[in-house]
Amino acid sequence: MYDLVFRGALLIDGEGGEPFAGDLAVSGDSIAAMGSRLGGQARRTIAAQGLALCPGFVDIHGHSDYYLLINPAAEAKVRQGVTTDVGGNCGYSAAPVAGPERAERVQTYREQYDLALPFDTLDGHLRRLEEAGISVNYAALVGHNTVRGSVMGGSARPATAGELARMEAMVAQGMAEGAFGLSTGLIYAPACFAGREELTALCRAAGRRGGLLATHMRSEGEGLLEAIEEVIGAARDAGLPLQISHLKTAGEKNWGKLDAAFALIEGARDRGQDVTCDRYPYTASNTHLSALLPDWAHDGSLEERLARLRSEESRARIRAEVLAAHPEPGYWERVLISRAFTERNRGCEGLTLAGLGEKRGLPAADAMLDLLAENRLQVEILIFMMSGENMRRILRKPYVMVGSDAGALTHEPPLGAGRPHPRNFGTFPAVLGNLARDEGLFPLAEAVRKMTSAPARRLGIRDRGVLRAGMKADLVLFDPARVRDATTYERPMAYPEGIGTVLVNGVPVVEGGAHTGARPGRGLRKPPSNGGPLR
Repeated sequence: MYDLVFRGALLIDGEGGEPFAGDLAVSGDSIAAMGSRLGGQARRTIAAQGLALCPGFVDIHGHSDYYLLINPAAEAKVRQGVTTDVGGNCGYSAAPVAGPERAERVQTYREQYDLALPFDTLDGHLRRLEEAGISVNYAALVGHNTVRGSVMGGSARPATAGELARMEAMVAQGMAEGAFGLSTGLIYAPACFAGREELTALCRAAGRRGGLLATHMRSEGEGLLEAIEEVIGAARDAGLPLQISHLKTAGEKNWGKLDAAFALIEGARDRGQDVTCDRYPYTASNTHLSALLPDWAHDGSLEERLARLRSEESRARIRAEVLAAHPEPGYWERVLISRAFTERNRGCEGLTLAGLGEKRGLPAADAMLDLLAENRLQVEILIFMMSGENMRRILRKPYVMVGSDAGALTHEPPLGAGRPHPRNFGTFPAVLGNLARDEGLFPLAEAVRKMTSAPARRLGIRDRGVLRAGMKADLVLFDPARVRDATTYERPMAYPEGIGTVLVNGVPVVEGGAHTGARPGRGLRKPPSNGGPLR
């Protein structure tokens, strides 16, 4: 007897095959059978006529590493249909962590979320999540920024041979404990101080155990093409697969570089290099306000960085360089304050930097520097800087997957605060409904492939991402006529419409569009072989 049978659903296999009407049976945590008409009895039957059933979505670019400790139900993820969330992206991982990086995080997360960080290793982090119980499967990368900060703090210099060896050992440790690869945030400190030699060495440490490189590149705007060449070269020299995170052309003056970016990526692929990308379906980015500061301003400890904002000489230099980097008209009107982490500045959330300047009677750049100092650099922003046409052209490429670049938020504090990016709540429904159905950007089966088998194979997750007997029963039942992203930038915390049932490891975590309270998620560990190339 089956535990559950879906009857009469439109089955979308996740591999891009033609959808067909049929039944699918679940026993335990796995798919037991599927076909046009299944016989046999079931403890429970779901009539799914008019609905689509597909594999659960694998969010290849997530940021839920610590959020799952605060919000193990992961509402904003599972209510979109995400059943596997990949963390440790953009160079920041929960583990392995040590030294100056750990000390700074302990302070930051205690202040922001009253969260203790008792683990130092990836194995410890995964065990903590599994013991607490989570509603989504979680996989992790090892973050370059985390490793460098652990060994060198915020030092703005090349690593010594000894320091590089310690970083390589930390990457190897993370890989041995189940990480799926290395991530970089080369636009962020302290990894922005690393050169090609360091990057390649750490890539080799990950590649020896079958990992990939997932990279937030050194530039996504003015230096986009050079940044693509850098990571293609490092991955090629290290001999590991490359995943370019949230591929974009940032800033209107750079929108015309997309064809050249495609040429670099596709040229590498034509030469046999394993290069793929991911992207979210929005034209605003979401980052730290401190990312607007010049690299040198990030040198040293947090207290040293804050001291520069209080020094008239350093502050004048920072202001001049920030203004020189963003001379375009209207720039300050396009930067929105998403989250401030001090009570006195909650009223700034939802203002642009131009609006903040007006409110304080200051030039926008000065208001920005004051806000950073008042919040100990902990301010998040949205930047409206991308082309909708380019976003669609990127997502249409067969080697581009869907990744949210978002965390497991909820409506409840402390995570349900501020004005978060809509991608936290709407990425996957936006692709299914707004882009695939309404705009016809690609067929529904292709949209599903980009969210399921493509990222699963990329990571080397062998038992998820496809509807097939024996695969894990991570499933999404949705209404293809109704599914849509319900968010706006003004109302960013709206749960999507049209996603009715979500199973994780055979257990319903969403039914009737609401969370069931179940926490059947697992910490996933990389099997000892490479993820599959995606051609």
